Amino acid sequence: MAAVDPGDEKNTPPMVAARRSPVTTALITSCLREELQARLVALGQPAYRASQVLHGIYRRRARDFAGLSDLPAALRAQLAAEFVFPALTLVRVLGARDTTQKFLFRLSDGQLIESVLIPASPALYGEASDRRTLCVSSQVGCAYGCKFCASGLDGWTRNLQAGEIVEQVLQAEALGGNRVDNLVFMGMGEPLANFDNLLRAIAILNDAEWGLGLGARRMTVSTSGLAPQIRQLADQPRQIRLAISLHGATDEVRSQIMPVNRKYPLAALLDACRYWRSHKKQRLTFEFILIADLNDSPAQAQALAALANELAAKVNLIPYNTVAGLPWLRPPEARCEAFLRTLRARGVAATLRREKGHDIDAACGQLRRQTMQGENGG
Repeated sequence: MAAVDPGDEKNTPPMVAARRSPVTTALITSCLREELQARLVALGQPAYRASQVLHGIYRRRARDFAGLSDLPAALRAQLAAEFVFPALTLVRVLGARDTTQKFLFRLSDGQLIESVLIPASPALYGEASDRRTLCVSSQVGCAYGCKFCASGLDGWTRNLQAGEIVEQVLQAEALGGNRVDNLVFMGMGEPLANFDNLLRAIAILNDAEWGLGLGARRMTVSTSGLAPQIRQLADQPRQIRLAISLHGATDEVRSQIMPVNRKYPLAALLDACRYWRSHKKQRLTFEFILIADLNDSPAQAQALAALANELAAKVNLIPYNTVAGLPWLRPPEARCEAFLRTLRARGVAATLRREKGHDIDAACGQLRRQTMQGENGG
């Protein structure tokens, strides 16, 4: 499937595409409590049973309706007739020398997605040191065609349902044996192009009474720069964090690698970021993948410093993880360090991500693509 050009006005808008998702089965992990209450009442059950169901899933980690053993058998049968648990099957897991783990999951319709569990990193997104950070996917593939990214090489297939997003967290915690401390919507796909399911997943993950109880400030939405949806997200009450996948400090450089910049150039993107800043307490983060001989120059560092200072944004520098079939290379370590020094000399709060999963191709989309090619005889 060819990558969709998000700068082309003829393309189907992401929110319309979301309503066309071929997956229609009611996932129990996509339900908000009030929705489950209403459905149970319609089935002749008391509303309080909804809290029992959700407690069984998110506290006791039941993986099927039989596991909800504190519920009457008749109710479990009713639930099984109305809902299903997400069918995420672990296909492969890779571990890196730095203890980063990449999980490849197969969905109920056979599609593949990736999640990446990253160990402790000093101040990766939050104010304090991060501990266990999970990057989750929000779509199967990606329509936005960033030229350095493996996720979009085979195009966009569909949006994930909220329950499929939530299930990645449940599975990662079960596989890793520990609770996820920080969550980043930065895996496969553009989270803001799956806006409704993103918000629903965040609500389930955040709710401390019946959901997973992960703090909003420990969740970061990373976007390639969908300016209207950034404004929509700013209007939401939860104090989640926002990271902008910038990767170019000028339109000239950014447009070379990010087609979305043709539709939402830096002026539009930065205006949306100002709107975010006026509505949220959390500082913005600019993600900046350093690519050799493209955006790693002193001039780009100086331009990036100016943008970051205007918005009081933090900068997270990420040396490029090479992708098979793409021409881009990782800059030498000395050049990355020089870029970092330039930012800090201009008063920018900046970090340089150290080696995280480079030896297992941790950039999202690579493991999925390798597996698909192997299954197709490629």
